[in-house]
Amino acid sequence: MLKENIPMSNIPFFKYQGAGNDFILIDNRGLEYSNLTEKQVNFLCNRRFGVGADGLMLLQNHTAYDFEMHYYNADGRLGSMCGNGGRCIVAFAKAIGIINRETNFLAVDGAHYAKISEAGNWVDLQMIDVQDIQQDEEAFVLNTGSPHYVLEVSNLEALDVFAEGKRIRNNNTYKEKGINVNFIEDKGDHFFIRTFERGVEDETYACGTGVTAVALAKAKQAKTTGHFSKAIKVLGGDMRVEYNYDGQTFTEIFLCGPAELVFSGSIEI
Repeated sequence: MLKENIPMSNIPFFKYQGAGNDFILIDNRGLEYSNLTEKQVNFLCNRRFGVGADGLMLLQNHTAYDFEMHYYNADGRLGSMCGNGGRCIVAFAKAIGIINRETNFLAVDGAHYAKISEAGNWVDLQMIDVQDIQQDEEAFVLNTGSPHYVLEVSNLEALDVFAEGKRIRNNNTYKEKGINVNFIEDKGDHFFIRTFERGVEDETYACGTGVTAVALAKAKQAKTTGHFSKAIKVLGGDMRVEYNYDGQTFTEIFLCGPAELVFSGSIEI
């Protein structure tokens, strides 16, 4: 990537992480940064030449909601819903004074409600309702705002997630649109999850829509109905998914976990 090929501009940013899933946050309420190119976003997310992140978000005004979230994958392309990104942008909105303890904001998959701790470092984000869960041989396939493939394995610590995830993401079924690939090991009192994310094209430390997909797929498999709260461990820490399941549809789904400022600054691109 050649820095000199990108038009020069000084951009203030905030770097957040949610269970190790890290993001660049930009306040775009004045619409100064609406014309960022795919190459520029990719440069900013590059861990050697830019800030470094799994994705980038623009926070913008909206007449009907507290704010609007525009999410870009690390490859520079507009992305589908990002759960941990959604939690981080809520923490960012609180930090810059747009919201207090609760919010309703708009993302690419629709409206989301979220509540945040008084300290501003733990966010419970409501996800879209989910009904359609399919199977691909032993794996489950579902959309929790982004498409996910969920496969249970043994000895997940030793699995080559990059190689196996890349193989599944690029097979004949999923290559055209891509899919996020989640590997799960049931530890009894919690699920351990590792994820290969499309758009990043690598394993990430956490994936919010992915851990949500795992919790729902396992509940459907077990045919357990009612209200549940499942503990989840990812490479970047501990998370939780809460939901109601009536045997047909998952509702009141909340993705819960940390969302913390890492550092802020400005970068010239």
